[in-house]
Amino acid sequence: MKYIDEFRHQQHVELLATAIRNACTRPWTIMELCGGQTHAIMKYGIDQLLPNDITLIHGPGCPVCVTPLQAIDKAIGIAALGDVIFCTFGDMLRVPGSTKDLMTVKAEGGDVRTVYSPLEAVTLAQQHPDKQVVFFAIGFETTMPTTAMSVYQAQQMGLKNFKLLVSHVRVPPAMEAILSSAENKVQGFLAAGNVCVVMGYQEYLPIAEKYQVPIVVTGFEPVDILQGILRCITQLEQSQVTVENQYARAVQTSGNTTAQQMINRVFKPVTRSWRGLGDIAMSGFELSADYTDFDAENAFQIAHINTQEHQECLSGKVLQGIIKPSQCPEFASRCTPESPLGATMVSAEGACAAYYTYRRQQSITENNSQ
Repeated sequence: MKYIDEFRHQQHVELLATAIRNACTRPWTIMELCGGQTHAIMKYGIDQLLPNDITLIHGPGCPVCVTPLQAIDKAIGIAALGDVIFCTFGDMLRVPGSTKDLMTVKAEGGDVRTVYSPLEAVTLAQQHPDKQVVFFAIGFETTMPTTAMSVYQAQQMGLKNFKLLVSHVRVPPAMEAILSSAENKVQGFLAAGNVCVVMGYQEYLPIAEKYQVPIVVTGFEPVDILQGILRCITQLEQSQVTVENQYARAVQTSGNTTAQQMINRVFKPVTRSWRGLGDIAMSGFELSADYTDFDAENAFQIAHINTQEHQECLSGKVLQGIIKPSQCPEFASRCTPESPLGATMVSAEGACAAYYTYRRQQSITENNSQ
């Protein structure tokens, strides 16, 4: 397929892998920030093409995975109400809450529906004026423009029965939280190209300068990722620090300013809790003053729900890049996609799910040999 096949071309991949091996003279640790990149690395065996001195670790780039347990419990509490149609993306259905998941609520009679866009939830609110329609708004800056547009349209239409349960988060503050941690191992980042399509990459410049780490905006195909790694390694080897844009075919420096204007119109930055990372200042969003009537937390009085993460699930350490999924003692034993302990195993972009899908047997063999 045009614009995809050329980024999977075997000869290009081999040339880039050779260039990386030639450029690398010492150990380096790089974090890819997007779950889509993690799955591509596992699926195509990109990490196995690299020299042993290069370690790839997986960041908090899965929107489902970083949604905290208390947000899941709030969603479950609302979805179980009799007069509610609860709308969510499909990969949220089986993320475990404290005692159940949204799929269980649906099985017990709750009206839980899978949608592909929050605008579908607005249509449902129009079609069911006797019901409260709630959309579970999760994700990074990538999905925020359509969420913002949904509530903007609902206000323009005068809909009183449309609500958002907001758990949107921002990538740059999470990067800073990782880099400032005493357990930080990251020496360079592959930034998420899809986020930068919306937001651009200007806000990464002060992070690169402050922490002296190269940041390369990177796409999702094998050639993209290997080019991103090569650019990052080249900077590290030459003691350079800058932000580069490998994904220039999709990303502009300033991003999509129209989408940003819609986000800024509807939302305002706040402190948010991240699974595994805790509270991070100004890392998330809530509805701005003009749109508080659409806030599900206020409408359903669920702000008091405050639950703790399960101790046996080490997804928090996976999301910080402290351990790899296969290093968790529950991986592929008590924790599987059919019976997950945490979101990183059940999400389509989760690192644990990627290892289970593409490296399960290898991981089990390595653990048994230790």
